[in-house]
Amino acid sequence: MNIGNHAPTGRGFFAPQRFEAEVHDCEVVGTIPEGLNGAFVRVGGDWAYPPRHADDSIFNQDGYISRFRFRNGRVDYKGRWVRTPRFVNNDEAGRQLYGYYRNPYDCDPAVRNVDQPWLNTVINTAVEAHAGMLFALKEDSRPYRMDPVTLETLGPWDFGGKYSSQTFTAHPKIDPETGELLTFGFEATGLATDDLFFYVIDKAGQVTREVKLKVPYVSMVHDWAITRKHVIFPVFGYTTSLDRLKAGKIHWAWDRKAPTMFGILPRDGDAKDIRWFKGPERGIVHTFNARTEGDKVILEAPIFDTNPFPFFPYADGSKWDPNKSQALIRRLTFDLNSRDDGYSEEILYPGLPVVDLGRIDERFMGRDMRYAYTSYSDRTRPFDAERAGSFGGRLTNCYGIFDLKDRTMRSYFAGPTHSLAEVTFVPRRPDAEEGDGWLIGTANNYADMCTELVIADALRPEDGDVARVILPFRSNVQVHGRWYSDSVLDFG
Repeated sequence: MNIGNHAPTGRGFFAPQRFEAEVHDCEVVGTIPEGLNGAFVRVGGDWAYPPRHADDSIFNQDGYISRFRFRNGRVDYKGRWVRTPRFVNNDEAGRQLYGYYRNPYDCDPAVRNVDQPWLNTVINTAVEAHAGMLFALKEDSRPYRMDPVTLETLGPWDFGGKYSSQTFTAHPKIDPETGELLTFGFEATGLATDDLFFYVIDKAGQVTREVKLKVPYVSMVHDWAITRKHVIFPVFGYTTSLDRLKAGKIHWAWDRKAPTMFGILPRDGDAKDIRWFKGPERGIVHTFNARTEGDKVILEAPIFDTNPFPFFPYADGSKWDPNKSQALIRRLTFDLNSRDDGYSEEILYPGLPVVDLGRIDERFMGRDMRYAYTSYSDRTRPFDAERAGSFGGRLTNCYGIFDLKDRTMRSYFAGPTHSLAEVTFVPRRPDAEEGDGWLIGTANNYADMCTELVIADALRPEDGDVARVILPFRSNVQVHGRWYSDSVLDFG
């Protein structure tokens, strides 16, 4: 299928990719670390057909899954469209049938799907592996199973009929001790509903718990956090309603007056046991980690003061300001013994904005940990504008290793013509100490118009690359990526 013939004709690195791809035995600069066998799997978006609205959200792009397969020092690459009903319908029609992000009322009448909004999903956000299965995820749908060898789309998955929410978060969490997958869906019973369903799924992929909750107001609940004893649901300024959707508008608007709310639920609790804490205007799109210490729950995350995204408008008509929409690493502390509904907030690295796509060593998920990893822009580093283009100092050129105990930071620099996507941490060995491992992620090489996968030693990031895998083209933009060893999934 040559779907790229119908894609928009933009130029530059971020023009639509327009093709599925397969590269055998990729070029490698340096040496792939011994024993690094598995796959780095990532999902992102690409416009297979031009959007109906020029100001639509990039979150509305068609899903594209890609995989770097590592085996005995060699790497193969494969990229495929995620073939949702929406993708198939557009392909058959030869045009874009779907309107604004997550608004079926704005779609062509033939595919409006108001009562079945999950049919409009593009599955372009994240991946997860559990119970020997690979899933591609987006929060407006149940997960889609993908073949880990061929990347063929196998279709939506409801865990044997036991998962009743219409939606599934793009950020489920796997407990490192029990192997359970903890997850949830918001707008769980339909468009603009205030239902949030929480689930526990065992190592075999069977649903063992379902808790049906209500949120204080209908909001985006993109990421969350778990501890050994609790789960934490952030509810913040993005709001919606059926009236808004029926008016043909994009799904979310930012309400400055909406308080930031955190629902804390005991992992073994029922709906009556959730407690909501309230704070000022903030945006919590992604989290690092959380832990329970006695009667306190502590959450660490990159958090915005206001609206993170320019394509979701302010409800009061305010103009989006990039200088005010920057994430800072913060620590929030919730006292479960307190009589009020407030919490404390501390900025750990004042004056250092970061990209909010943060990761940790997932062996410490929900536990006390030391290191957080995320990208940031260091404008003191060299930038070759003549070769890279007119990006100014806005490149995301560094991975930061943030020591949340002593508040120091070390960094990896990608190069003077490169911009980095989300980083992943891979332990050097299953029993390695926290922080002993590899930083893996993709970089846009704007000078050579190609995508590169970088590998750096997390103990010595200043030394630069251990290896780079070079693709002979620019691959689609990534949202989230994950590393899975051969012991987790059979990649063939």
